[in-house]
Amino acid sequence: MSPIGVILSQIGTPLEPTAQAVRPYLRKFLSDRRIIDYSPWFWQPLLRGIILRTRPRKSAKLYSEIWQADGSPLLIHSLAQQSGLQALLGTDYQVELALAYSEPSMKQTMAKLEAAGVTRIIIVPLFPQYSSTTSASVYDQACFAALGRRSVGGPVSKRFVPALRFVDAYYKEPDYISAMHKHLHRYIEDHKLDPDFYVLTFHGIPKRYVDSGDPYPLQCMETARLLAEAMGWSSDRYQVTFQSRFGPEEWVGPATDEVLGQLAERGIKRPLIFSPGLVTDCLETLHELAIEGREQFAAGGGEEQQFTAAPCLNDQADWLEFLAGLVEKNALGWRD
Repeated sequence: MSPIGVILSQIGTPLEPTAQAVRPYLRKFLSDRRIIDYSPWFWQPLLRGIILRTRPRKSAKLYSEIWQADGSPLLIHSLAQQSGLQALLGTDYQVELALAYSEPSMKQTMAKLEAAGVTRIIIVPLFPQYSSTTSASVYDQACFAALGRRSVGGPVSKRFVPALRFVDAYYKEPDYISAMHKHLHRYIEDHKLDPDFYVLTFHGIPKRYVDSGDPYPLQCMETARLLAEAMGWSSDRYQVTFQSRFGPEEWVGPATDEVLGQLAERGIKRPLIFSPGLVTDCLETLHELAIEGREQFAAGGGEEQQFTAAPCLNDQADWLEFLAGLVEKNALGWRD
C-alpha cells in the first residue's frame, strides 16, 4: 500500500526580509476573505492603493530584526517539525509541509503527494484552536487543491481526487496541554526564572467574527484554563490577552500590548509571556512579543531585563509525539 500523506499546514512567510518579498505575501494573505471579509469592491482598492504601498517596507524591517542565517524562523521551525514528525511516524506515512500564503503552497504539496502515489491524505492545521481565519482557510485551500479547482464551479484541472481527512481542533487535548506544561517547566528551570505573573497571549480576531459564530476565543480561554490548572497557577497569577490587532474595528480583548504596558503599575515585576495558540516561532512571537512586548513593559515602568518571552513549542519532543498520536488516531481505518 502507498503511504498515508500528512500535510502540516501553516500560514506562511516571505522568502526574504525585503519589501519586494513581503509585498506578494501580504497581498495573498490580506486578499483571503477568510482573513478580511470586506467586499472586494471596497477592500481591494484600499489594499492595493494604500496598504501594499506602505506596510511591506515596515514589515520587512521587523522581519530583518528576527531573520536567521538560514532564513525565515517560521520556515526553519516548520521544516524541523516536518522532519521530526516524519521520523516518529516512519515509512507508513509521508509528511509534507504546506504554507497558506507562500511556498511550498498547498497546491504544490498536494501535487507532490499525488505524484508519489499517495491517495489518502490527513490535513493537520498547526492551529490548536479553530478559527475561520486559520483552520477554515486551510480547509478551503486543501479542498480546492485536491479537487483541482480554484473555486466552486470553476474549471477542473484533474480527474482523480484523493481522500481527505481534516484533524479537528485540539485545544483541550490532554497531551497538547501536557506538552506545553512540560515545555514551560523546562524553560523556567533551565533559565533559573522566578516569574511573578504569566501572560497567555493568543492571536486576535475581529469581535464581529465572534458575534457571527467563530468559536475561537472560547477555545482559547479553555486552553488557558487547562494550562493554568496543569501549572498550578491561581487565577490571580495569569491573564489571557489577544495580540496583533489590525484595522479600525473592534477586536476581541483585552489587547496584549495594553496589558503589558500596565503590568508594572499593578506591582508585577517579573512577567513571563507565552503564546499557547502559536506553536511555531514567527514574527508575532519573536518580534511582537519578545521585542515589542519588552519595550511595552518597560514603557509602563517595568525593568526590561525582568521581562521574559518563552519560545513556542516548535520541535519539542513532547509536542511532536502528541502530533504523531493525533495523526495515527485520524488514520484509523486506513491502516491495519
